[in-house]
Amino acid sequence: MFLPKPQIVEVEVTHPNLEGLQILHLSDLHIDKNIQETSLENLIRISTKLSYDFAVITGDIIDCKVKHIRLKLQILNQLALIKPVYFISGNHDVVYGLEELKKELSNFIFLDNEYRLIDFKNHKICLVGLADRFSKFFRVKRDENKVKNILNEYDATIFISHQPKDYKIAVDTKTPLFLCGHTHGGQIFPFHYLVQLVQPFLAGLFYKNETSIYVNKGLGTWGINYRYKADSEITILKLISKSVKYTKGIL
Repeated sequence: MFLPKPQIVEVEVTHPNLEGLQILHLSDLHIDKNIQETSLENLIRISTKLSYDFAVITGDIIDCKVKHIRLKLQILNQLALIKPVYFISGNHDVVYGLEELKKELSNFIFLDNEYRLIDFKNHKICLVGLADRFSKFFRVKRDENKVKNILNEYDATIFISHQPKDYKIAVDTKTPLFLCGHTHGGQIFPFHYLVQLVQPFLAGLFYKNETSIYVNKGLGTWGINYRYKADSEITILKLISKSVKYTKGIL
């Protein structure tokens, strides 16, 4: 089960072109044989009560071979019956079988090195994804140049990748919004300090030049099924043109 009970986090994020857009941001579910199906059913139940335009999952959906968790992934696949769901790979997805995961999540839209144009009011949002940095060790393509070219081509852009390290791509291309995960917010204090040695951001909202950066603490756990000072997180990002507000609650 996702531990502790996930917080519903609402974050106001500045974006010059997409005032009013709301995004459900999930990350790092780490679904394995030990996670209960009821946890995923609860995620679906909570999501039906939230107001958002589409969902993104920034990697590490699985933490074991797909064959062991097919029923759980079928439950997760129902998330796309609420609103469209876009996802990219994380390092654990690549290790345990990205192709099998893609087949099982047939309702989701896979965005590794790809993009989709999404209609929103008078804008076309360009949502761009990048394969995880770990991909090269498993002969999975990671095409940074292609992603940079796409981000440079459009104005109303949102960039998703698994690791915070990829924020430099967003900053270099003046992308207004970058979403990622991977860190678990440190998962267990004081490991926060170790994470900060290898990642530029730990958790939450940051601004760098013209780019808003949000690092999701994720839902699942890795290694030890325990969190301390890094609660599980279901996030609603509310895009605004000015100011910043950060609130959280529990359903």
